[in-house]
Amino acid sequence: MRHILSTLGLVTMTALPAFAAEMTDAEREAFRAEVRAYLLEHPEVLIEAMDVLQGRQEVDAAQRDLQMLSDNSELIYNSADDWAGGNLDGDITVVEFMDYRCGYCKKAYTEVEELVKSDGNIRFVLKEFPILGEQSTQSAKFAIAVRQLYGDDSYKAAHDSLMMMRGDITPESLARLAGDLGHDPAAIAAQMEKPEVMAVIQANHQLANLMEINGTPAFVIDRTMVRGYVPLDGMRQIVDGQRKDG
Repeated sequence: MRHILSTLGLVTMTALPAFAAEMTDAEREAFRAEVRAYLLEHPEVLIEAMDVLQGRQEVDAAQRDLQMLSDNSELIYNSADDWAGGNLDGDITVVEFMDYRCGYCKKAYTEVEELVKSDGNIRFVLKEFPILGEQSTQSAKFAIAVRQLYGDDSYKAAHDSLMMMRGDITPESLARLAGDLGHDPAAIAAQMEKPEVMAVIQANHQLANLMEINGTPAFVIDRTMVRGYVPLDGMRQIVDGQRKDG
């Protein structure tokens, strides 16, 4: 309520008509008193005004997102550093910024997989965006190293396994995972320390900063920014909306 009243006060002060500058102090105080009395008698006006303000802010935010998507489209949708799967010729592209230690990313994992599989016409892009500490970074470095050494199919297998892992991520657990995937643990460990691996993570962090993304998961669903977890039905609704909008 205090926030609403302070906003009202600011609006009232800044919305005074031009002739208010020519008012005497007494006239100005009387005008303010009239405004205050009216709003106390008709508080629904304040709610309506706040709804209008919120609507305008949402429109402005959506327009800003569209501009950011346009300005950074190649980095978002077509970076050679990112794995892309699903239907590579799909009419909708879904891009996910994710962290293997993020609980909501793990929750979204099976739902995004189902979205891509059941739809059949979605191109899906994964961006390694570790933000939750050293274990997150090591997990991302492992997945990127696997892709650089062994290709896209191996990366997706590593990604799936990391999403399903429970417990701490350690050099030992990553070595076991490498063996389970049929790869050389020592080769992956060595690749993880190469600058080209960290460069992928740094590029995704820079892009996320440009896109005003500071949490995971975050999605670009074609031309819509989604900052946070969205259930499967919600993602389907967004995809349908993008198709209808053309």
